[in-house]
Amino acid sequence: MIFDILTLFPGMFEGAFSDSIIKRAVEKRLVSISTHNIRDYSGDVRHGTVDDYPYGGDAGMLMKPEPLAKAIKAARERLSGKEPLVIYLTPTGRLLDQEIVKELAENRSLILLCGRYKGIDQRIQDAYVDMEISAGDYVLSGGEIPAMALVDAVTRLIPGVLGNRDSAEADSFYNGLLSHPQYTRPEVFEGMSVPEVLLSGHHANIEKWRMEKSLEITRERRPDLLKKIKSPCRGGHWPPAQGLDS
Repeated sequence: MIFDILTLFPGMFEGAFSDSIIKRAVEKRLVSISTHNIRDYSGDVRHGTVDDYPYGGDAGMLMKPEPLAKAIKAARERLSGKEPLVIYLTPTGRLLDQEIVKELAENRSLILLCGRYKGIDQRIQDAYVDMEISAGDYVLSGGEIPAMALVDAVTRLIPGVLGNRDSAEADSFYNGLLSHPQYTRPEVFEGMSVPEVLLSGHHANIEKWRMEKSLEITRERRPDLLKKIKSPCRGGHWPPAQGLDS
């Protein structure tokens, strides 16, 4: 997988991608990540101007179309033959979730366009962008942090990246539910014990407990998720809160 990131602040990505899972994925050559400064395509050698006032008198500044078009064209040229998908990180896009992450992981290369200021000229979205993605319903200073989140989430699904494939499949949202509680040694910590079922060695009971807890936590904290996935119970209905015996 190739990630080609277009941004005004390439330095923001250095620390984010220099450790842990992403670093190992790069070292294994399972992913390739490069950042490119949009100012390099401004044509303004002295100031590197990439923004201007919006037509209509709205407040704030917009990123100009010419530098963005040049930057995207250059990225497509770099990824020629790899069918790159151009993604613009914007609050008006589709909310990033695990289904989108799975979809993106099937691609060979992604061009991530990070907006700044009040956004980008609409003509770039119309003519050059394949998909718009939002990191959530809150305000950030730009698309860099959402781009980092997207790269991290997609990288985890690339075969060979994680040491244990089950690590990805047990994550929250992988099957549409929030993750069940997790415990490790010691067995007793500050008077709190690990649930007995996890010490029983009875795999069927352990899996049942995990599913019950996942449902309980999801129903309590994110009931909206239950509407998006089909229950394993008869008729596709989720069981009552006490368990999976429907």
